[in-house]
Amino acid sequence: GRLKMAAGGGRYFCTAGRGMEPFLAREVRARLGATEVDYVTGKVFFSTEAEPGELRKLKSGERLFLLLKKCTPLMVSRHKGKMLQEIKSLVTEEPKYWLDVISIWRNFHGHEEKKDDVSQENQLPLKRKSEEETNIATKRQKMEQERETVSEECQAGAGEGCVVPERKSDWDCQTESETSLEDRSKSSGEKPIANSEQLNFSFRVSCRCSGAIAKILPSQEIGRAVGIALMKQCGWRADLRYPDLEIFVHLNDIHTVVGIPLFKLPLANREYIKTAGLRSTVAWAMASLAEISAGASVLDPMCGLGTILLEAAKEWPEACYWGADISDSQLEGADVNIRTAGLMDKIELLKASVRALPLPSESFDAVISDIPFGKKFKITKDIQLLPDILQEMERVLRVGGTVVLLLSQDLHKRMDAITKCAENDSPNAISDGASETATAKALKVDGNSSSSVNGVEESCLSSQRTRFGSLVPDGIYGVSLGKTDAFIYKYRKISTAGNR
Repeated sequence: GRLKMAAGGGRYFCTAGRGMEPFLAREVRARLGATEVDYVTGKVFFSTEAEPGELRKLKSGERLFLLLKKCTPLMVSRHKGKMLQEIKSLVTEEPKYWLDVISIWRNFHGHEEKKDDVSQENQLPLKRKSEEETNIATKRQKMEQERETVSEECQAGAGEGCVVPERKSDWDCQTESETSLEDRSKSSGEKPIANSEQLNFSFRVSCRCSGAIAKILPSQEIGRAVGIALMKQCGWRADLRYPDLEIFVHLNDIHTVVGIPLFKLPLANREYIKTAGLRSTVAWAMASLAEISAGASVLDPMCGLGTILLEAAKEWPEACYWGADISDSQLEGADVNIRTAGLMDKIELLKASVRALPLPSESFDAVISDIPFGKKFKITKDIQLLPDILQEMERVLRVGGTVVLLLSQDLHKRMDAITKCAENDSPNAISDGASETATAKALKVDGNSSSSVNGVEESCLSSQRTRFGSLVPDGIYGVSLGKTDAFIYKYRKISTAGNR
């Protein structure tokens, strides 16, 4: 449970949608130079000396936390008092380390605190109102993201007795008011370790509990116990609505984790996206697989509101981007998003059908697309059109280029079916005596967990062709979209279409 504090840096964890953990682990290494990178379902742990500005740039994570404690699951017993005492020790046994972490947190928020302290009493209500108005468009998406993360973390445990709290009731002390909690702290007779400056902190505890421990102790009871312990230990005051500091406690059958959120809004909330379409983290992950380089031409032939193009253009601005869609309303929304993001000079839009793109053959280095899940037309028609869609994508793609697609579970099954019938429908599409089972095997993925099909032998890949031409599989990644699961498919074009 003891964590070492990196000189000038710290230990962190970031929550992630199911299936996004490998993308986030790679990103923290590449972007932050992170070390000690480790992940479980829903969380990636790492150490870094990166500055706040760099940490804010993470694109594949949901919420970022300073890590206070990570240890093995608590021993479950029928003695609730003993269990609560062990839980309290999570926040009381190493006060020096807590203060070190709080110091890092204060450094992150130092400028904001100085600015707010000047006229906090007069400005705070206005500031709160302004923040609520600014974020009202993303509030529903934010709640959905948080609920998804909670549900996925619960699945990592036993998945039983999981509490999904609303924002304002993270630590809902139903039997005690904030005032009585504060009075208890003041009259406890215990001297807080914090100095007078730190006494000004207000806080709340967000507790999420799943698995065996949830059958014994409810989240509210755990949160209240931790809150009282912190008031005695540090002299902080409880504020459930507008705290300076939030303490996140997650207990399950996998581990015990305590952390402090670094930023008020999730990393997944993009200030440059006015109207959200596809989940921004998944869109970024798709773009990261496309191997976009300076001067590359990138196409999304079913761009919708343009989320994939926005994420790609923000991260890889030296490339040129094109978006096509058959829907006027989608293109209008995409245009608004592009203008809001200030990317008018990076992204071109055109109205066109993905089955008949008015674009030259072999003119793009990458094609990235979220094939709609019955949003624009019925899913049965979607499935029937899939081979035509793939053939047109293949046509406009240069040799050596990549195709990255997001497919629903139904379309994922259809993709397997297309591959399996390749040998029967197009005998010449399979060369060098490769069997169809090898191709089918390369495309299959366990739908119950995130996984990637990587490391396929190059000789094997080069000998396999699908019915839709010269695209060969180069990876499959299962990801969660909240209520549904989906699959990111990556293909590489190995020869000119028609030269089989």
